[in-house]
Amino acid sequence: MGAGKLLKTRILAQMTEDRPDNRTQRLQALLWLGFAAACVWLLLALSPILTPFLLAAILAYIGNPATGWLARHRVPRPLAALLVILGLIGALTLLALTLVPLLQKEVGLIAERLPATLTLLQTKLDPWLQKRLGIDLPLDPASFNALVRKNQDAAQQILGHVLTTLGSSGLALVAFVANLLLLPVVMFYLLKDWDSLLHRIEDLIPRRFHNLALRLAREVDAVLAEFLRGQLAVMLLLALYYSLGLWLAGLEFALPVGLLTGLLIFIPYVGFATGLLLALVAALLQFQGLGLVLAVAIVYGGGQILESVVLTPWLVGERIGLHPVAVIFALMAFGQLFGFFGILIALPASAALLVGLRELQRHYKASPFYLNS
Repeated sequence: MGAGKLLKTRILAQMTEDRPDNRTQRLQALLWLGFAAACVWLLLALSPILTPFLLAAILAYIGNPATGWLARHRVPRPLAALLVILGLIGALTLLALTLVPLLQKEVGLIAERLPATLTLLQTKLDPWLQKRLGIDLPLDPASFNALVRKNQDAAQQILGHVLTTLGSSGLALVAFVANLLLLPVVMFYLLKDWDSLLHRIEDLIPRRFHNLALRLAREVDAVLAEFLRGQLAVMLLLALYYSLGLWLAGLEFALPVGLLTGLLIFIPYVGFATGLLLALVAALLQFQGLGLVLAVAIVYGGGQILESVVLTPWLVGERIGLHPVAVIFALMAFGQLFGFFGILIALPASAALLVGLRELQRHYKASPFYLNS
């Protein structure tokens, strides 16, 4: 009897020694929650000035492989970072020099052909609408010109108000220019010190979570890298497809419309809808009948099938598991919560969440609850 009581006492003592202090654990959890809440509040409060830094960090992340490749080939790291930034600026400048004149030409031709378009709509569309739907649209050029003259004074007043507002918002314009100039500077220092910054962050990770944190960070990096590389390939291939397809269809503005559609494909469905609308307007203004409009619709229908069935699943989807619907939801949700700053962090946050869910799934499938059920 005494031996049993002694054994029970020893077991209870051992359990007491092995059990962590619950109050200490709760205090640590509260401290971590408070720290996380403070970080979120700080991010929200500083989001207007953090945007250029975050955008520079994203661009530095994208440009780091090229910088590392140059550094491994005996190019000094600062010079490699500078070359990558100059290459990015050069590519954007070349794109702007290619697209802007073409778009200006398209806008000029639209303005030039607008009266003839109104006449065509008056002779073809207006009678059909009156006969079928009983709708009478004032599409004749005289009515249109009268409407323009009637609202010309109001338009001038609105323009004057806009110019006055811009003049009074000079500080905002200065801030925008400053952020634009700050972007390559921050990107340069991030690219130059990328490896040392990562080592410093790694050194701050608690030793108990060091291996797990590194493994999760590598998985997040792999997801982001695969997604960005896949999306870039999809954008370039679709830009080539739409430009070539619209050119073969006979569209005058095939190159700018095709390039713009391909580059905007990164925004799901928005790029397709924008490009289709521009292409249809351009086709209508060429006055080649419904054949050109039908050809444009076929090109865009084929492009949508090519993207959804072949390119995105092959280059992006199955390799990372980040569904396009998840991308749309993340962009909308983070944009609604944090504005443009939220759009910038939507993709990294989604990748981290995906990796976290995969880790939870691994733990769940290895748990006794799952295995014994």
